[in-house]
Amino acid sequence: MKVPKRSTRLKKLQKDAEKEETNNLFEQKNNTEDVVEKSQEEEDFVESPVVSDDDDEDYSDDDGSLSESGSEDSHLSREEVHGNFHFFKDVFVSSDGEDSFDAKSDDVSGNGASSSGRDDTEHGKDDDAESDDSLPVVEESDSSEDEVAPRNTVGDVPLKWYKEEEHIGYDLAGKKIKKKERQDKLDSFLASVDDSKNWRKIYDEYNDEEVELTKEEVKVIKRLLKGKAPHADFDPYAPYVDWFSWDDSKHPLSSAPEPKRRFIPSKWESKKVVQYVRAIRNGLLKFDEKPKEEPSAYLLWGDDSSAIDRQGLAYIPAPKPKLPGHEESYNPSLEYIPTQEEINSYQLMYEEDQPKFIPKRFTSLRNVPAYEKAVNENFGRCLDLYLCPRARKKRINIDPESLKPKLPSRKDLRPYPTSCYLEYKGHKGPVVSISTESTGQWIASGSSDGTVRIWEVETGRCIRIWELGESVRHVSWNPMPERPILAVCVGEDVYLLNTGLGNAEEQKNLEELLRVETPSTPDDSDNDKTTVNWVQDDKNGGIRLKHFKAVYSVEWHRKGDYFSTLMPSAQSKAVLIHLLSKKSTQRIPFKLHGLPVSTAFHPSRSAFFISTKKNIRVYDLLKQKLIKKLETGVREVSSIAIHPGGDNLIVGSRDGKLCWFDMDLSSQPYRVLNCHPKDINRVAFHRSYPLFASSSDDCTAYVFHGMVYSDLNQNPLIVPLEILRGHASENGRGVMDCKFHPRQPWLFTAGADSVIKLYCH
Repeated sequence: MKVPKRSTRLKKLQKDAEKEETNNLFEQKNNTEDVVEKSQEEEDFVESPVVSDDDDEDYSDDDGSLSESGSEDSHLSREEVHGNFHFFKDVFVSSDGEDSFDAKSDDVSGNGASSSGRDDTEHGKDDDAESDDSLPVVEESDSSEDEVAPRNTVGDVPLKWYKEEEHIGYDLAGKKIKKKERQDKLDSFLASVDDSKNWRKIYDEYNDEEVELTKEEVKVIKRLLKGKAPHADFDPYAPYVDWFSWDDSKHPLSSAPEPKRRFIPSKWESKKVVQYVRAIRNGLLKFDEKPKEEPSAYLLWGDDSSAIDRQGLAYIPAPKPKLPGHEESYNPSLEYIPTQEEINSYQLMYEEDQPKFIPKRFTSLRNVPAYEKAVNENFGRCLDLYLCPRARKKRINIDPESLKPKLPSRKDLRPYPTSCYLEYKGHKGPVVSISTESTGQWIASGSSDGTVRIWEVETGRCIRIWELGESVRHVSWNPMPERPILAVCVGEDVYLLNTGLGNAEEQKNLEELLRVETPSTPDDSDNDKTTVNWVQDDKNGGIRLKHFKAVYSVEWHRKGDYFSTLMPSAQSKAVLIHLLSKKSTQRIPFKLHGLPVSTAFHPSRSAFFISTKKNIRVYDLLKQKLIKKLETGVREVSSIAIHPGGDNLIVGSRDGKLCWFDMDLSSQPYRVLNCHPKDINRVAFHRSYPLFASSSDDCTAYVFHGMVYSDLNQNPLIVPLEILRGHASENGRGVMDCKFHPRQPWLFTAGADSVIKLYCH
């Protein structure tokens, strides 16, 4: 059998090393003590081979008699053993691929005598024939002799997997590595007392053993704790070497054009973002999830943890008993001690109304007897704890100021009327109603003295007066500028007066419009009695409509041809609609539910509002059906006003409440403002500005900011702006009517003191 190449090279290297070591020994004869110590170390090294049984075949002879050859050459001198030890020490640290030796080569050094004997007898000639130049050069290894292979070979896995096990891993043979018994506090203390180097020992959790730090490692740790570099020869303040040349270069280092990918968004990053978003939405990717920490200690006298941690109803601790207060003092003042009559009166009360404790007075604390109801109260508390279910009430601590709506500043909502600019005086009685002309140049007023006046707004000059003989209830100007007609309600009549304003062509058309050729009758053919008569009024220059009941209000349609009259006492015929161009009158085709209070036309659609004392109904005149019913919730409705947009309206009531309705939102009021202490007589909207106002018998007029947004998701903004004062009270009546200027943020108010006031910004 041919000897392997590795074994042959090993034997030749071993033989050369033995010769070299022998020559060195002759030179060091005087240093016998050192030789003896080295020989002892080599004997210990030889006695503990590491090579396994399987590796002996690589170093045996042809007949495999390794043990025989070993026995023949076992009597080697100590110098030869010493040479073998230093030779293998150099060989072990080599790192030349297949020619290097691993841990198995230690066995060869242990059996060096047998190997050398076998080489001398059988292969001596071959070894002498080979040249010394063919020997490989053994390089130094970068590995350290201090590095010890770990005993635990489980790999890089968490050691908490073996927390409940009796072992910490497995060795090279696949056997379990048993855990060592850990020292308790007492053993650690005794070890630190007995061993002065115990403070250097640290516990290696991976291999389950204690490792002692060397002096060099301790020095490194001390330097790190002081904030220094680990090695003393490191200079943190070495002179800086500037490798960059600050001289201007003629050519750039790189003039390659920028790639296109730097100017367009990354497609793969967008796909990755989409994946992350989907994972977050599906709950696959979670953030800030901290592991639940188990308490290391527990309260010895605390509640049972099983009752708290168990699944089911939440654990609620029992409420603490009420502590005694000052009312249970043993020596109260004499005025707190009830008399016998008061004690007897307690017996006549219900049990829940009786006082829980009747105070008594004792001169000293030692004279206080035992509490009579101690057993009863303790028994009752035990019953409460046993029978009464517990509930935890969640209280939310909210700042009351945070509940208030954040309103804009009044300075940002200007302009709006703030002060009185002009007064219109001339009426002898309370001014009941006022109305502004569509251009804003004129204003008409009606008073209880039976007169109707037309005033110029800017100067306050009265240009015309009509004497109608009875108290005027309502005046209303035609909304069309080319038709300066004024409708006046006096008793059971409605006058359509020609104001004489406008140019000659408008006056000519107006005279033809206000001419009645024959008296007209209503369209009710089933009624023999005439309800409304259209009569020419030559005295006042207009038309007179005679009704059979008292007329309280008149409202014009936006086109100026239709107008409605209200007679609350006429029952089913309380509301009539008149057509001026045809001089005709008709009833509304709806059944009235209750006593009507006011009426109004929709500003843009064919809708008609009828207000009763409690509700407001909206009808479609073309389809002749009910559209909506609004619940006011007030005591009695006094007046209504429609927003120019048509989707909102305000309602004034006799109990001083102002209600804002958003018909797209609900049939209930959107806001209820308790602004006036007395009855509200009139409410009004501005045509172009986001303003609305209310007048009351408390001699005040309130101005509000009411912004309606085109966005249906945003609710209207209501902000109180100003309280206008200046009118005097007459017979308990205050401000009777209020109207806005059609183009300016001005407000007209009519009072019971016979004065009309103009408020400007």
